[in-house]
Amino acid sequence: MVISDASSKKIPIKEALSRSNKIPLKSIKSPDGDIIDCIHIYRQPAFDHPLLKNHTILRAFAYVQSGKYLGAKAKINVWKPQVQNHEFSSSQIAILGGPNSNLSAIEAGWMVFPDLFGDDNPRLFTCWTKDGYQSTGCYNLLCLGFVQISKKLSLRATIFPISTYHGPQFDITLYIWKDPKKDAWWLQYGNNTILGYWPASVFTHLADSASVIRWGGEVVNNVIIGQHTAAEMGCGHFPEEKFERSSHFMNLLTIDESNNLVIPEDIITRVDNANCYDVEYGPSAHLGDTPSLFFITDV
Repeated sequence: MVISDASSKKIPIKEALSRSNKIPLKSIKSPDGDIIDCIHIYRQPAFDHPLLKNHTILRAFAYVQSGKYLGAKAKINVWKPQVQNHEFSSSQIAILGGPNSNLSAIEAGWMVFPDLFGDDNPRLFTCWTKDGYQSTGCYNLLCLGFVQISKKLSLRATIFPISTYHGPQFDITLYIWKDPKKDAWWLQYGNNTILGYWPASVFTHLADSASVIRWGGEVVNNVIIGQHTAAEMGCGHFPEEKFERSSHFMNLLTIDESNNLVIPEDIITRVDNANCYDVEYGPSAHLGDTPSLFFITDV
């Protein structure tokens, strides 16, 4: 798996800010040389479109909530789903704590989001909040929170090659863990690349540990009332088609209170719209005995 900063594809943030009359919180220089103006997630130009004012997030995922967690890890299958205008599709790990009304969250994975990135390639992303995205949080480095330390790899980097239906499959491994000594949540790509960290003090309910770990897919639905988005989740095929034909997660692991990586127990699956999405969790003959997650969208 190769990952590229794709610096030739610049996000026209200043132009977008000018058009939308947004005042940035501050400007920062990203590791690949881009100057990025920082604004809150729901004040970003991508969310100014009238259709996005009442956008709906739809998910298909597996989760655990039976203890205190210090992190999670997984291999995430990479695809290039088709999305509609002003919509996105992502596959991600989420570290969660607190009630929905005041949720603290860390999300990391890959995302296809043309409004944010300027193209339809799958890109590495993170997202965070400490109050359920009411007034805090953002994608990547668009606001203060995540501290990038890697000089080799930056957030928003393009991921390639991508998986093909009934063909070669490609994955990325992401690892998020809590470091009690440095009081931070760290993000690692693959086996050796530490991208950076979120100070634990940023969060209201993740200061010590997480209460929920979630793995799965997510799309935003912005079509008119009574209709449903045609944006694909994963690769857009049912989970019963399995390996090479359905998007998957493998090697799902959590970190327990003793700081050990363990195979999660008592996993629960959830689908926001059972008419359009489905999830299967369990061993796969193609992926070995380690339980794996398959999810889809039917459009």
